[in-house]
This record gives sequence, C-alpha cells and structure tokens, in this order.
Amino acid sequence: MSAYRVRRPTEEAAVSRAARRPIYRLPAVLADMTTAHRLGDREGLLLLACRAVRATSLEVGE
Repeated sequence: MSAYRVRRPTEEAAVSRAARRPIYRLPAVLADMTTAHRLGDREGLLLLACRAVRATSLEVGE
C-alpha cells in the first residue's frame, strides 16, 4: 500500500477561503459600534457586536 494524500477539492477550497478571512481589529470595530449606536442603527450594531466577538475569540488551534 502506498501512503499518498487523496486530493479533495472542497477541502482545498475551504482552507483557501479560511486563509482569506478578514481579520477584524477590535479598536476599529468598537469605533464603528459607537457610530452605529449614535445613528440608531440597530442592525449594524448587532453585526458589529458579532465582529467584536470574532476579533476577541481565539482561532482554532491557538
């Protein structure tokens, strides 16, 4: 038996997509949350809250 790697196109696509995922900087997200709050943008505030959680959570494998 040979030990070669089976190529999976969907796995490669997922890995390449994860590598291109934007990195959110917490100070910028918090500044945007302040702006959204002042403008009364509840949907924007919710989306930015989710980004803030992503910015502060550890990545898989860290």
